[in-house]
Amino acid sequence: MPDSVPAGDRWQRSSAAFSLSFLSLVFSITAFSSSYWCEGTRKVAKPFCTGQSKGDHCIRFNNPDANNSNAVQYIWETGDDKFVERKFHAGIWYSCEEIINEEGEKCRSFISLTPAADRGVLWLSIVAELLYIILLLTGAILMSVEMCYYSTVIDGLKINAFSAVVTVLAGLLGMVAHMMYTTVFQMTVNLGPEDWRPHTWDYGWSYCLAWASFACCMAAAVTTINKYTKTILEFKHKRKMLERNLKIKYKFPDHTAPEKPCNVYVNSFHNCTEDPAHPIKGLRHLATISVL
Repeated sequence: MPDSVPAGDRWQRSSAAFSLSFLSLVFSITAFSSSYWCEGTRKVAKPFCTGQSKGDHCIRFNNPDANNSNAVQYIWETGDDKFVERKFHAGIWYSCEEIINEEGEKCRSFISLTPAADRGVLWLSIVAELLYIILLLTGAILMSVEMCYYSTVIDGLKINAFSAVVTVLAGLLGMVAHMMYTTVFQMTVNLGPEDWRPHTWDYGWSYCLAWASFACCMAAAVTTINKYTKTILEFKHKRKMLERNLKIKYKFPDHTAPEKPCNVYVNSFHNCTEDPAHPIKGLRHLATISVL
């Protein structure tokens, strides 16, 4: 009896699922370790020019009242040209902001910027992200084992089913983690420290990469489940065809046909003397179908 599912077809589906799972794992690790989930600008007052510093990023006064605090406050509140926009980017772990008139960035822990009431949600998001990565890694390992597993199809199906469950759980955790971080960031924008609140902001490339990882994860899960389901259906179809052929060959009436004609066929082989040239290796396939 030929194999129910061609080996090349099985390998192609396993390879597609593994590729999607591995891509999802790379995307999730990159996004989790970066600080570009959100990007934007902060509108801050220009500092006073000191020494030889010139340009549009500082304020220079030439009158005697340069140090008058009232005059400076009036300028800061009414003159838009006395403000400068600082670019910033924030991730799960830290938030960085450029330094005016200097190279480099000043970074702060994003957890310290989060309102106290929302830090628990942020920690849950971090834990969910870590579990998401661990489950993705587990699913990718199982899929790679299945690709290189050259034993029976039944054992491959067991690995396939377990990897599908793990990948689906990973996708659910990833979705929850991304949504929780989005909520925490929006609350930090509204209730965070005054010296951090952004003037304009939008989601960055890391945030898009995180959701691309989720999409690849779910695509890998769907591919794995589809492979498992199709293999099972083909096995059932082959079994029905075998039962029908055995009924015709041995002329069993429908009401007296044995429940497992495959077993009858295997047992009758030992008592048969008219067909000594029957290939013995076919018994292994028939026994497998009988188990199914």
